[in-house]
Amino acid sequence: MTEPKTNIALIGMPGCGKSTVGVLLAKATGKDFVDTDLLIQRRAGSTLQSIVDTRGYDALREEEERVLLSLTLTDHVIATGGSVVYSEAGMAHLRGSSRVVFLDVSLDTVRARIGDYSLRGISKRPEQSLEDLFLERHSLYHHYADVTIACDGLPQDEVCRRVIEALT
Repeated sequence: MTEPKTNIALIGMPGCGKSTVGVLLAKATGKDFVDTDLLIQRRAGSTLQSIVDTRGYDALREEEERVLLSLTLTDHVIATGGSVVYSEAGMAHLRGSSRVVFLDVSLDTVRARIGDYSLRGISKRPEQSLEDLFLERHSLYHHYADVTIACDGLPQDEVCRRVIEALT
């Protein structure tokens, strides 16, 4: 018999609300909260943007995969980095213990929320535009998601309510 999936893992573009909604979900469900971006920063001893600037976007993805594969959590809400879906091994590990929720927002919403993305530690090829990155990742998010929540125009507490409703 397989172990029950007691975690909720949030995936989506930077600025979609994973961290904010994650904290709200943890409070509402009585689960603990972890943000993999913070775990990466702690492990690397530097910010995500510093990793990208000094070691390149592939290094950030490698750190992200190592952090994901090291997770042995139960009853947690996990806010993941936007590039988590590039790691098949990491996503397989995450899906083994988590229901995966894609917080889906439009490109316009991403642009409005993140502003100058050069300050966000976004894992992308140097020549890649935000639009190209969005299109590339969108199909991966759908591929891995157990549930997709359309979030445009919704306050974070309503997104949280919809996630809970979709998972019960």
